[in-house]
Amino acid sequence: MSEIKLIEVPKWGLSMEEGTVAEWLVEEGASFSKGDLICEIETSKIANQLEAPFDGVLRRVVAKPGETLPVGAVLAVSAEAAVSDAEIEEFLAGIGADQLPTPAESGRSPGGQPTAAQPDLQSSPPAPAAHESVQVTGAATGSRQRPGATIVPDALRGRTNGDVFATPHAHRLADELSIDLARVTGTGRGGRISVADIHDTIRAGGGTVAPQPSPTPSGIPGRSFEDDTAVPATPVGRRLAASLGINLHDCRATGSRGRVCEADVREAERRFRLQPEVVAAPEPVAEAEFETIPFTAMRKAIGQRLQESKRSAPHFRLTADLQIDDLLALRTKINATVPAVKLSVNDFVVKACAAALRKVPDVNVQFDEATQSVLRYASADISVAVALPSGLITPIVRGADGKTLAEISGEVQSLVTKAKTGKLTADEFQGGTFTVSNLGMFGVREFDAIINPPQGAILAVGAGQERPVVVDGQVVARTMLTVTLSCDHRVIDGALGATFLRELRRFVESPALMLV
Repeated sequence: MSEIKLIEVPKWGLSMEEGTVAEWLVEEGASFSKGDLICEIETSKIANQLEAPFDGVLRRVVAKPGETLPVGAVLAVSAEAAVSDAEIEEFLAGIGADQLPTPAESGRSPGGQPTAAQPDLQSSPPAPAAHESVQVTGAATGSRQRPGATIVPDALRGRTNGDVFATPHAHRLADELSIDLARVTGTGRGGRISVADIHDTIRAGGGTVAPQPSPTPSGIPGRSFEDDTAVPATPVGRRLAASLGINLHDCRATGSRGRVCEADVREAERRFRLQPEVVAAPEPVAEAEFETIPFTAMRKAIGQRLQESKRSAPHFRLTADLQIDDLLALRTKINATVPAVKLSVNDFVVKACAAALRKVPDVNVQFDEATQSVLRYASADISVAVALPSGLITPIVRGADGKTLAEISGEVQSLVTKAKTGKLTADEFQGGTFTVSNLGMFGVREFDAIINPPQGAILAVGAGQERPVVVDGQVVARTMLTVTLSCDHRVIDGALGATFLRELRRFVESPALMLV
């Protein structure tokens, strides 16, 4: 057997457990080279493009767009054209991945190329089961229409070529009815096509949809068929049971001398739903309108991580007011005199935190849950919280203590752009020794933040505001910035956190120290 290779879900970072296929960049039957972009995969943190790990031919796409698979799961199969589809099926069945569409179902020839749908004019189709829809063409084709069948308009007929973002049930229904999904508009998340979308499109095109079978009522108890002549019962109860076809063994005896009475038979009649249960109609209650928004993978990961942090890390908080008039003056002067440099207040805060961590290295730590030990780092890797429509991500300025303000500013801008376009690599957002979360641009005066595990602390930064301050007995206006340090009490004590804030104040209020 020629060599068959698998393309699997990669593991981008230690915390990645699953990925969602967003888009295939190579079509089935196409050749690719090592390093070519094969598909785009979304994780709980990023959307990244998978590079081909080897040269090959994409013979079978196993994971359709929108499917979420665990790390290591099969995405696709690569094999040369000489390998038959039967060999690929046998190979996949051997590794437990045999629940796949056959070449006929996916519209592929043995060589992996698309084939045109050819109607079988020699054999008649098998009779459908009672619960199945029957495909019948429109009146223009001259085909006989069966009552209660699904009638597909000619404008929708065809085979789906390429990858269309649809549910697995929609793909199967489209294959059964010979519908080109490219002609169907999806209303699901991200434009995903569902079975309901196919039915709506058929109706909109003048076709009809076969009635869908109603579900069998559940919760009805089984019936007895034993001889019940020996069961004690009152004459009225026995006659009523006979007229309703109820076996007396199915009735609970509550009558005199342990006999089944009329009330017992009526109760059995209700249990077997032989007559509708009379229920008083409730008064109509106006329902509040709402929209159900499912969690994204990123939002799930954020919730799990921060819930675990709040549960396991004993948080305590320290708040300080920092005077930033000199910092603002220095920022204005640098931005006005240094070409191509536009520093923000947050750039100064990141640099000041890095300098303070160098002075107080016991805050530049992570807590290792597995070994119950503290990991103290020599380099200050500052995570900067970035808000995205889908959640929150914290790209890292690595070695911020050894970088200039201009270098930090440029790197932060680059990381924010990558985060908003989903192009961050795992190394750019995993790890870090300290986090800065700034909501000052939203006008928030002060807040406290939840620690980003496994880090030991996070600094919440509010907005700079002019406030009255007493200086030498006089009330004067000063621009003040309120910051709150959240610490993990397992690794950072109150005095240690206060020492860090003291050093932070020194660098912020004397910003020239950050230039030397």
